Order: sequence, then structure tokens, then C-alpha cells
Amino acid sequence: MKLSLVAAVVVAVCAFAGHRFIKLREVVLSSREVSVKHLPNCQLLKNLDFGAEDLTILSNGLAIFSTGLKYPGMPSYSEDPGKMYSLDVLDSAADPVEMEIKAEAELLESFNPHGISVFIEEDSVYVLVVNHPQPRHSQVQIFQLEDNDLIHLKTVTHDLLHSVNDIIAVGVDSFFATNDASSPNEFLHLMTVLLGYPQCTVVYYSPAEVTVVAAGFLSANGINMSPDGRMVYVSDILDHEIVVFQINEGHHLTPVKTVPVGSLCDNIEVDQLTGDLWLGCHPNGYKLITNDPNDPPGSEVIRIQNIQSDRPLVTQVFADDGTTIIGSSVAAPYGGKLLIGSVYHKALSCDLE
Repeated sequence: MKLSLVAAVVVAVCAFAGHRFIKLREVVLSSREVSVKHLPNCQLLKNLDFGAEDLTILSNGLAIFSTGLKYPGMPSYSEDPGKMYSLDVLDSAADPVEMEIKAEAELLESFNPHGISVFIEEDSVYVLVVNHPQPRHSQVQIFQLEDNDLIHLKTVTHDLLHSVNDIIAVGVDSFFATNDASSPNEFLHLMTVLLGYPQCTVVYYSPAEVTVVAAGFLSANGINMSPDGRMVYVSDILDHEIVVFQINEGHHLTPVKTVPVGSLCDNIEVDQLTGDLWLGCHPNGYKLITNDPNDPPGSEVIRIQNIQSDRPLVTQVFADDGTTIIGSSVAAPYGGKLLIGSVYHKALSCDLE
């Protein structure tokens, strides 16, 4: 009797483990392939040799990139600290230029930039950067932009900001932030993913208040805001969807809808003129992690138009099989150009048709 019970338990555990393994393969889209769909005049940008995980473009055409990210479970090809670069998108002959970071030596030596956001107050431009000086340790660094220099003003840390992926600034030192892991403990987070428990959060931070304003994500990744400042968009990368929230009193977020995208979408950029969302996506997460040079990870850019309507239009704008760009994580349009960044590979500039 006891042996039969033990055997039954073993069979049940094996069956459950097998089911979760199959489910995990579905979550990371391990069987998905994309057909190549290129845009005209795509050129790799110079100097960005270790990725451009996030980028944003100011209204004057100045693009700012974070590069050299070292992220748990992802390949990394640089031993040096991460860097920030800028590019004048309107100058067709310009190349990305490294920005000088004016900060204490400790920050410079451990700088590992991830998501970025910009806040403009009168004539001052502030650049907020997610930083991981150690694995699964998150800070938000606040800089002021002067010419091509980043002047360090403040370091933000908090227990609720434990695994920050991306931010959207709503003030000089206030922002919404996504946690892409349920816990800074890698094993505990992996268990929640394997068991299918959505435990990741969005946090609102200000000097006066820090609080969880949305929860229930398998992995909250990119975040951005509508041009009118009423809606927040969050990419639940492992659920393959964009979640639309309304901002309420106290900065709490009320879910309005979800928009399926069919891909592992990373960062979100918003066209300030049209309100369209531009997403840098990973068509196959298994390939992104294994990074087999004989079967490299592909890239995908998805655009969402009319997201607040009853019928948002989701369109694949660009797709690559890894021959041109590996592991696209962000895409931003400006002046007829589309800039595409990646986690650990290169960055691309294309013409929009």
C-alpha cells in the first residue's frame, strides 16, 4: 500500500513537472519563427557594440541610449561598466556619441544601465536611468542633461524597487517603475513563473510616497504613458500582452483592457503626435537566452494604433531572423526614421515607409 502511494505521488509530481515544462516552453514561444520583414535603408549604428537595451527620443530629435547591460540569464560581451550614448536623429551623417557621466567613482565603476526615461521641466532635461550595480539589485539614477553630459543628482533605492526593469518619469524624482521579477531571489521568482503565479508589480515612487499601484504580472517589463498623461501602458512580457491602465487619484492604476501582441514585447515607446505604441519584441525567448550563433535570436517591432479604441490595430512593422539584429528590445520613430535597439547586440536605423 505504501509503495503504491509513493508511486502515485511520484507519477503525479512528474506529470505536473512535465505539464509546467510544456507550459514554460509556450510562455517563452520556443517554437516560434518569424519571416524576414525589413524596412528600407537599414543601417547598423556605429559605436553601439554591446546593445542598446533602451532608448528614447526627445522632441528635438536627440536620441538617448543605454548600453552594455549585464542582466541575469542573458549573454554579455563587455567587461566594462555600461555607458550612455546620444545621437542627433536629424543629422543623417551623425554617429552615436558617448555621453560623459559626471558622478562619483563608485557609480561610474558599477554603472549597469537598463530602462531609461526623460522628464522636462521648463528648460531643464532630466534623465532617469535604472541601474543594477549588482545582479537583482536595483537603483534609479537621476541625472540632469547639460550639453552632452549627464550630471548625477540623486540615487533612489527602496525595498519595493527590488527588480526594476523600466520606468516612466512623471517628475524630476517621481516615476512609475516595473518589477520584472516577483522577488530579488532568482530561485523564488523562477518558481512563480514555473507555477504560473503572476506576482510582479508596478510601483509608484516619489520622495513623499512609495506604493504598489498595480500587481498580477508574470513579468512586468516596458512601461510608458499616453501623451495626455491619463493612461499608463505596461508590457506583461510573458503573457504576450500590453495592459492599459487609467491613472487614478493617488497614482493608483485601474486596468482598462489588455491588447494581445503574440510576441515577447520588451520596451514601449509612444509617438507623442499620434499616440501609437512602438514595441521592441523577442519572437522567441528560448533563442534569446541560449544565443546559439548557428540559430540566432530574431527581432520584431510591433506597432499598436488606436490602443484606447474598441479595436486597436496591431501591426508587425519589422522582423528579422537574427541575421541583421539580434534580440530587439526597443523601437522608436522620429522624422521618418525608426531606431531599433537590442539587449546585447547592436542598434539599427531604418527608414519608415
